[in-house]
Amino acid sequence: MSKVCDITGKRPQVGNNVSHANNKTKRRFNPNLQKKRFYIPEEDKWITLKVSTSAIRTINKNGITSVLKKARANGMVIK
Repeated sequence: MSKVCDITGKRPQVGNNVSHANNKTKRRFNPNLQKKRFYIPEEDKWITLKVSTSAIRTINKNGITSVLKKARANGMVIK
């Protein structure tokens, strides 16, 4: 199961854990992904997407149809 947002394409980033003694070890910053169902009235069906919480906010603001249209135009493959 990949940790990639279906809408924004956010992926894990790499960084460092920094201790009090300034020792550095590698770590991953994973995106905050949620599995969410959205209803598309134009197609009269439900789709399940794995989206980041910032993408959920964008969908709430702009609507699922306009966000899907823009994502498909940018090359995202969404069922």
